[in-house]
Amino acid sequence: MTRSVEYDVVVVGAGPVGENVADRAAAAGLSVAVVESELVGGECSYWACMPSKALLRPAIARSDARKVPGLSGAVQGPLDAAAVLARRDEQTSHWKDDGQVGWLDSVGIGLHRGHGRLDGTRRVTVEGPGGERTVLTARHAVALCTGSRALLPDLPGLAAARPWTSREATSAKEVPGRLVVVGGGVVGTEMATAWQALGSRVTVLVRGGGLLPRMEPFVGAFVTEALTEAGADVRDGVSVTAVERPDPTGPVTVVLDDGGRIEADEILFATGRAPRTDDLGLETVGLKPGSWLSVDDTCLVEGSDWLYAVGDVNRRALLTHQGKYQARVAGAAIGVRADGAAPLDTGEWGAHAATADHAAVPQVVFTDPEVASVGLTLAEAEATGRRVRAVDQDLGAVAGAGLYADGYRGRARMVVDLEREILLGVTFVGPGVGELLHAATVAVTGEVPIARLWHAVPAYPTISEVWLRLLEGYRG
Repeated sequence: MTRSVEYDVVVVGAGPVGENVADRAAAAGLSVAVVESELVGGECSYWACMPSKALLRPAIARSDARKVPGLSGAVQGPLDAAAVLARRDEQTSHWKDDGQVGWLDSVGIGLHRGHGRLDGTRRVTVEGPGGERTVLTARHAVALCTGSRALLPDLPGLAAARPWTSREATSAKEVPGRLVVVGGGVVGTEMATAWQALGSRVTVLVRGGGLLPRMEPFVGAFVTEALTEAGADVRDGVSVTAVERPDPTGPVTVVLDDGGRIEADEILFATGRAPRTDDLGLETVGLKPGSWLSVDDTCLVEGSDWLYAVGDVNRRALLTHQGKYQARVAGAAIGVRADGAAPLDTGEWGAHAATADHAAVPQVVFTDPEVASVGLTLAEAEATGRRVRAVDQDLGAVAGAGLYADGYRGRARMVVDLEREILLGVTFVGPGVGELLHAATVAVTGEVPIARLWHAVPAYPTISEVWLRLLEGYRG
């Protein structure tokens, strides 16, 4: 049986991005439906941001406490893994979305559970969990907010080995005795940090370039040193050629290109992401299934006047906060276009233009030590042809760092455009540096002149005093 329903806006994917598109469109007075094949709240709530940070927080808190005299003696023992996993489960609402569904109901947004596919212009067909079929017609817009999935390499034996991806790594019910992590990006380093702290013997395998290779080079060196000191085995310049697991309940053997073999209880592949667009009906509107979708600054798909692609699927910045930012812009733009009267605001306020994901993307990596960055690295800035300069500061030399913990180790770098004397990028690595990032984001996004930053006086004694030291270093 097939039924048909009409709305002003149909949103496919009810993660944080889809929720924000729906919320902004509904706030504009439009009728909105969301389609979700799994849990309302999406990847971030159940298999990414929330569970991963719940696993990491005890590890980082213990590490910090061990460096504070008067407290260090009380935290030398192992983490209570069962308690950590139980708290993780609470943070994910035990993988139930009742609260999120209640929010949709409270703001009048319709929910259609099932797999949604485009079925021509402004049409989405939903195959429900019981086989029922619903055709949703959108009077104004369809927004694709389906996110991304883990990308697994084509390796002999991998499928049969039942590897972990980020989903299994964040939702595992037991601590593996031995864990191999393949990949040195954000997921790989964060999960290596978490499971090593929870009692796993972790081996990290990186093909080349070290850990966190897209960030400033010193970042990977700090994280590698900390993981090694914690007991992990970090190997650079090594590739996996095959995976063997003859017994589905037994250990897994990892075959390396140098002839080596590693036996482990689980293996995590953190080797990239792919858009969840392969079974989305893109071919019915002239787009290629499985592709990333190119959009303008309102997240409108190029060549379309009704189809939006928001969040990971447009590949601008695969980060939850950037996707939510895009969603607020896209939802507001949909509302204005549906009204047909008010012009789009793409000026300085930019309520209808997502521009922050071009050059001022903030990111925190919750390893031990933390990493926080915004804007361009030195290498990226140099590649643009600008005349630039990097100014570095030892974070451990700042008075606030010494109070934070004994033996504080960290580093800060700001990249300066020498012609305009503004910041193009800032990177921090060290305990607690995530809380320094928004000030850096404001400075980079706002193109605040260094001469003005000199008058933004940091409080003493805080780690934020690093700003004063960086500016002094620039002035020479």
